[in-house]
Amino acid sequence: MSTAAPADWKTATTPKDAEGWLARAAEVAAVLAADAAARDKAAATPYAEVQLLKDSGLVTLLGPVEHGGAGQDWPTAYRVVREVAKADGSIGQLLGYHYLWNWAARLVATREQWEHVEAEAARNQWFFGGAVNPRDEDVVVRDEGDTLTFTGRKSFSTGSKVSDVTVLEGVLEGTDDHVFAIVPSDSEGLTFHDDWDNIGQRLTESGGVTLETVRVPWSAAAGYVDKQFRPRIYNTLNVPTIQLVFVNFYLGIATGALETAATYTRTKARAWLHGGHEHAVDEPYVIDTYGDLTAKLWAAEALADAVAAEGQKLHDDPDAVTEQARGEFEVRVAAVKARATDVALEVTNRIFEVTGARATASAEGLDRFWRNVRTHTLHDPVAYKRREIGRHVLTGELPQPTWYS
Repeated sequence: MSTAAPADWKTATTPKDAEGWLARAAEVAAVLAADAAARDKAAATPYAEVQLLKDSGLVTLLGPVEHGGAGQDWPTAYRVVREVAKADGSIGQLLGYHYLWNWAARLVATREQWEHVEAEAARNQWFFGGAVNPRDEDVVVRDEGDTLTFTGRKSFSTGSKVSDVTVLEGVLEGTDDHVFAIVPSDSEGLTFHDDWDNIGQRLTESGGVTLETVRVPWSAAAGYVDKQFRPRIYNTLNVPTIQLVFVNFYLGIATGALETAATYTRTKARAWLHGGHEHAVDEPYVIDTYGDLTAKLWAAEALADAVAAEGQKLHDDPDAVTEQARGEFEVRVAAVKARATDVALEVTNRIFEVTGARATASAEGLDRFWRNVRTHTLHDPVAYKRREIGRHVLTGELPQPTWYS
């Protein structure tokens, strides 16, 4: 792809607020949209796309201002992910996961650790990947004195070959203690595999990874002091935070699908020969479908923004997060995850009803929106999200923190 931007970002004024960064994200999306369908077919490693994210400044959106970051909050990051995903769901996911793994240090590390990571990440424009998949066997972490070694395999490692650093996670041998650490992606013993060949999200570099005695100093074990982990309730916000990342790139993909379909309907679709209308845009059934899908999408977006704002209150005062507040937040996230999943699947499926048979041509690429949503929404069953909500409504039960709740 060409990374030519509509403005020279190196000389342009750096955005100062959320709206400015959303405008910058829209510029990035415009570049990505130009050849999104072709790049989806090629499924090449998205080096140029990640460089585009770096050049635009989006990778340091959450980073500290004093080190070159934008100092923005999570609600802005979610909306930026949504904007980018309109054009390319894969790149929206990569950016969202990057934000999550960049924040992982703050999630579990000591202040000294996360301040160091965030400063280095902002100064060097690190792009983050993560080798953390809880459904695989645990990576074994061995204590070797001043160092730790990580050994094992993970089926998925989103961002793999395009990342500068990778978040590792494993269990300390002989204990139930989990250890997170951030290592350079070219570390000795870290091997990424070219085995991501799925129907959707094809550019996310989500293939497997092998860890063969990857060495990490004990000082890099996030949240550990004198080889003992110092837990906080805030540590358990990982699942609701990443689920909101999912929500926003689902909604972004759905918006992109609806906008692309609307353009097709205006410019290429033909009215049905028995409908009595000359243009497809005048067909009552077409008008009703666009109205129905748009209303559902706008409602889901409004809920997503509201829940993101609720979550930011927890991020603003990490030490004040209680089990009750965390649980109630997870229920709200479960609700918007369920809605976003259903709406995104419906939108990306039903756009074909209002574009017609010719819109299924491979050259149009409309199928990529459904393939992307369908692929990632299988990450964890949405029925279990509805169960969290239902139990809370009926009994007051709050979800207990797990890798998926």
